[in-house]
Amino acid sequence: MEENEELDNIIVLNDENGNEVKFEFLDLVELDDEEYVVLLPVTEEGEEEEGEVVILKVEDNDDENSDEESYVSVEDDDVLNRVFEIFKEKFKDDFNFVD
Repeated sequence: MEENEELDNIIVLNDENGNEVKFEFLDLVELDDEEYVVLLPVTEEGEEEEGEVVILKVEDNDDENSDEESYVSVEDDDVLNRVFEIFKEKFKDDFNFVD
């Protein structure tokens, strides 16, 4: 793979300071009629960081002409834990989870 070649499952989001941050998209989890993305931060070298995943809630923009979605942080620890449990169950054979 060439150095500049991007993976299809890499998304770039802006943090609260406007900095671009790359994530690997791991999964989309539905819970209580809401959708959540499970993302893994990617380092500058393009390698996945070992560590915690990021779970964000998917929100559709109010503009009906826009196909863009927004991702917002989840403050409810119960929701985060439930989404992560669903993710762990789906991918128990693919990842080595550490509690």
